[in-house]
Amino acid sequence: MLITSLSLDHIIRESTLTENAPLLIMMHGYGSDENDLFSFASELPETLFIISVKAPYPMQPYGNAWYAINFDAERGKWNDNAQAIQSRDLISTFIDEVVATYPVNKDNVSLLGFSQGSILSYAVALTYPEKVKNVVALSGYIVRDIFPDDIVHKDYSNLDFYCSHGSVDQVIPVGWARQTPDFLNNLNVKNQYTEFPVGHGVAPQNFYEFKNWLTERI
Repeated sequence: MLITSLSLDHIIRESTLTENAPLLIMMHGYGSDENDLFSFASELPETLFIISVKAPYPMQPYGNAWYAINFDAERGKWNDNAQAIQSRDLISTFIDEVVATYPVNKDNVSLLGFSQGSILSYAVALTYPEKVKNVVALSGYIVRDIFPDDIVHKDYSNLDFYCSHGSVDQVIPVGWARQTPDFLNNLNVKNQYTEFPVGHGVAPQNFYEFKNWLTERI
């Protein structure tokens, strides 16, 4: 059931814990919706309180986006970074609302994003590191233009990233994703990066690897 009472529409799977449950927030990719990643929920630890959110910008004829991706003759393909920053801050606000509304542990918040949702996961965690503990970033990459200027001065000691990409991804080139470990290492952020021989999607072995990674950390 879609819940519309907070700033982002979402669906939930409740935890077996009645209080202080570890929280996992799922963010789908461009043109998808809240049901996409939620298919993972039944396979993830029962102690997790899982929320899958619907991105705020509706697309035609269906689906949603965290920010527009535009195509024109002069600029080629370009991202609407102003919308991306608005979505980044909206997710931050949503985390605060969730912590106030649901029986979850504000100090045990994980993000799981795919593609555009992964790009936003990086932005939220590196902008608001005090609100996030773990990030599972699938098939995304670092977009520096949607980070604040002061990220080199922030404390990222509590953050941990699992990053993966398809080695034959036809949507987001794997070369973009391969820059992620160096970027995170330069900020002294704990991270793991893995590639799988697939396109723009999540291979079964990719799912089991991030599931085990997350299970060890919640």
